Amino acid sequence: MQEDLITIGELAAATRLSLKALRLYGDRGLLPPARTDPRTGIRRYGPAQVERARRIALLRAIGMPLALIATVLDSPGAEPAALLAAYWREQESAHTARRDAVGYAREVLTGRSPSMDEIAEREVAEQKVLFTRRHVTAANLPDFLASSTELLLAHLRETGACLSGPIFAVFDGLVSEDSDGPVEVCAPTHDAVGPAGQIGVRIEPAHREAYLTRTKSQAGFAAMAAAHDAVGTWLTLRGYARSASNREVYYPNWATAGPDEHVADIAVPFHPA
Repeated sequence: MQEDLITIGELAAATRLSLKALRLYGDRGLLPPARTDPRTGIRRYGPAQVERARRIALLRAIGMPLALIATVLDSPGAEPAALLAAYWREQESAHTARRDAVGYAREVLTGRSPSMDEIAEREVAEQKVLFTRRHVTAANLPDFLASSTELLLAHLRETGACLSGPIFAVFDGLVSEDSDGPVEVCAPTHDAVGPAGQIGVRIEPAHREAYLTRTKSQAGFAAMAAAHDAVGTWLTLRGYARSASNREVYYPNWATAGPDEHVADIAVPFHPA
C-alpha cells in the first residue's frame, strides 16, 4: 500500500495545516506518520492520518490543548463527545470568571475604587505543615497544585498522619504567563511526620490575615488574580503592612462543588497598624 502514502507537504495541502504544526503533532505523538524513511527522515502519511489531522485542527480551533486532544481522539465510542462537552463547560466557566475580572480591572483603570465590602479579617493559629515548592507559570499551576496535593496526601497516609486543616498554596512571587512564582503547596497536620524527598516540614507562624472568599464560578485564574489584587489594595488603603506572602486556601469540596458554592479563600497575612 506504499502508493497510498503521501508526503508531509501533500498532507499540509490537504488539511491546510502548516509543516511546523504537522511536525509538532508528530513529535508529540499526536499524529505519527505511517512511515518514516530511516535514511532521509522523510515522513509519509496514510488516509487515516489525513482524517486525524483534520480533527486535530478542528479541536485546536476551539482552543483545546494538545494533551487533551490526544485523549479525546484516542477514546472509544461516545467518550470523545463527552470529553468535548466537559471541556467546553470548563471554558464557559472560565469565561464567566474572566468577565468578572475584566469588570474589576475596568474599575481600577478608570480610577474608581472597586467594592471591597466582602473582604474580612481573621486570626490564624500557628500550625505545622508539610510542603513542596516549585517555580511554575500560570500554564503549569493547575497541574502543580493537583500533583503536589496528591503527593502530600500520600505522604500523610503512608505515615499514618492526618490533615488538620485545608490545603493551601503560598505564592512567594507573582504567577502569570511571564512570571513563575515560586509557589509552595502546604498540608497542615498536628501529627508527628518528617520530611521525605521533595517534601519538607516547617512551622507556619500565627498571624492575622485579610481574606476574600471565592465560589467555584469565581475560581478561574483571572478571577483569582483580581482577588489577590483586591485584597492587596484593601491592605494598602488601611495602612497595613504584609507580614507574609499571599496564599490561596482550598476547601475539600473543590472538585465537587456547584458554581455558587464556596471553594477557596484568597488571604494575605498582615501587621495591623
